[in-house]
Amino acid sequence: MCAAERPGRAGYFPVDPEAAVDGNRAYWSGHAREYLAEFGEFLGPAEFRWCPEGLLESEARLLGDLDSLRGQRLLEIGAGAAQCARWLTARGVDVVATDLAPGMVEAARELNAGTGVVVPVQVADARSQPFAASSFDQVFTAFGAIPFVADAREVHREVARVLRPGGHWTFATTHPIRWAFPDDPTALTADRSYFDRTPYAETSADGTYAEFHRTIGDHVRDLTESGFRIVELVEPEWQPGNTHVWGGWGPVRGEYLPGTLIIRSQLTG
Repeated sequence: MCAAERPGRAGYFPVDPEAAVDGNRAYWSGHAREYLAEFGEFLGPAEFRWCPEGLLESEARLLGDLDSLRGQRLLEIGAGAAQCARWLTARGVDVVATDLAPGMVEAARELNAGTGVVVPVQVADARSQPFAASSFDQVFTAFGAIPFVADAREVHREVARVLRPGGHWTFATTHPIRWAFPDDPTALTADRSYFDRTPYAETSADGTYAEFHRTIGDHVRDLTESGFRIVELVEPEWQPGNTHVWGGWGPVRGEYLPGTLIIRSQLTG
């Protein structure tokens, strides 16, 4: 599913979940600079863009208006170079960021220095955050963590732990229907079953990179079993003027099919 070329076996086959975590950590750490060289201009050093479709938080306000956010504490997990957290920080919001990959955290610190907008950022697995229980009012991620773990409930339950009662968890992930289509962003014919949950994996000298599929029903069940209620399902449309191609995401298919699913949920406890 990822567009980057890596040597070794590639395709749909079972993988060891923990080996995949190690492989994903190695891949995103080792390719952080390459990734930012390719997508950094589109993402911006201090912009909050939810997805390849181009949806901006400044327009969508999925986390709420800035006046309300300035009275809250937020956590971004799977933050990459923390562009989203940096956008919030620049507007006076109290936010910290974590990412699995040390190379991404290093890149985030370099962007902190380059922009003058300093986000506290550290290395952490999304399934085990270095914060006390009930520390945050909201947790969010723009395409981090969820596609790269075999059991999303491990992430949801850790988010539930660090959230205050009634707190919100908002995440963007690969739209489940996207799984049925090839990486060619112009292809409009499905070539896989929507219901086939076999992960996509690539093996290399760095280990096993993997992405995991779950249906909309799986997402709903994983969240509700983890103590959340769903507030909103968002399927961003391709934004006018966006000609950017990102792996299997692009304006041709984006005109017809969703590529991203954003779920806003609230902790019920």
